[in-house]
Amino acid sequence: MAKNKFYVVWVGREPGIYNSWEECTQQIHGFPGAVYKSFKTRQLAEEAFNSSSKEFIGKDFFETELTEDQLKLIGEPILDSISVDAAWNTANGVVEYQGVETKTKKVLFSAGPFDDGTINIAEFLAIVHALAYCKQKDLKLPIYSDSRNAIGWVADKQVRTKHCRTETSEKLFQLIDRALVWLNANEYVNPILKWETRAWGENPADFGRK
Repeated sequence: MAKNKFYVVWVGREPGIYNSWEECTQQIHGFPGAVYKSFKTRQLAEEAFNSSSKEFIGKDFFETELTEDQLKLIGEPILDSISVDAAWNTANGVVEYQGVETKTKKVLFSAGPFDDGTINIAEFLAIVHALAYCKQKDLKLPIYSDSRNAIGWVADKQVRTKHCRTETSEKLFQLIDRALVWLNANEYVNPILKWETRAWGENPADFGRK
């Protein structure tokens, strides 16, 4: 019996993670410059989708359990922290995000749903929201995100999205504008760390809609 694969489409009609080749094909067939790749596990597919395709295209990934040495090298998450995550409906483009206490999963803040967004935009806004939350409450807690792209955008104070600003996406882009103003006007001490899904399991802020 063939094992299920998961297909990541970074560039296509509707970027996202698809559970079958048929679904993937609908997004890439005849689409100029489509970028996609298959993965054996959902976890790695999600990690790939939340990262740059350049980190995965043309590279082999042995999707096995991490060794004890690898787990030791990664270590344990800092429980006294805030975790953020976003949800994106690939069918209609609606996004939302939330931040939680890593240890208890208590929701500290949430925003959305917003029309016509992308997962990277929502992940970026979630991190900036967490930074502003910590600044307001004088918290020096680390912030975890599973999106390398969003972490990079925050570090660079630049949103590198190809998503178009339209009437339906205007509200999100206004939030992006505000987030960039905040980043350029404020200093913060909170470390922004990568949530290591393969070692630790799902991000505590995950919406649980797999």
